Amino acid sequence: MNGLTHLDSQGSARMVDVGGKAETQRIAIASGRIGMSPEALEAIRQGDAPKGDVLGTARIAGIMAAKRTGELIPLCHPLGLEAVSVEFAFEDRSIRATATASLTGKTGVEMEAMVAVSTALLTIYDMAKAIDKGMVIGEVRLIEKRGGKSGDWKAPAA
Repeated sequence: MNGLTHLDSQGSARMVDVGGKAETQRIAIASGRIGMSPEALEAIRQGDAPKGDVLGTARIAGIMAAKRTGELIPLCHPLGLEAVSVEFAFEDRSIRATATASLTGKTGVEMEAMVAVSTALLTIYDMAKAIDKGMVIGEVRLIEKRGGKSGDWKAPAA
């Protein structure tokens, strides 16, 4: 019909058949940020947020979410991830989350990396909302992907 991978010849949604694809090493890196007040940022930095270890909890939430991406995103394949990491960096009035997901498989891990980042940022919001309800989550995007038939890709510099 139209060459879109998630539509059949009648235009109905379908899961892509990856059965015939070769297994290759796949890596995806995603990033996003949460902006907040100086008070919230300092409480998180000092470990003084009312709900405890914000970044430790957000890291675990991001990793757990990456492992469940196939349950959250329609038509996304459930994957046996080999590694997921979530790292944080303090920036001017914000925290940046960066997630890396990898496996050897037949389909990419871009969605897993982006779900990890999104969930980590939402967890930061949940754990610090008592200090700042006006936090803003944004800039969630794929930074890089490696492997697969389409090859490597890097986002242009922002």
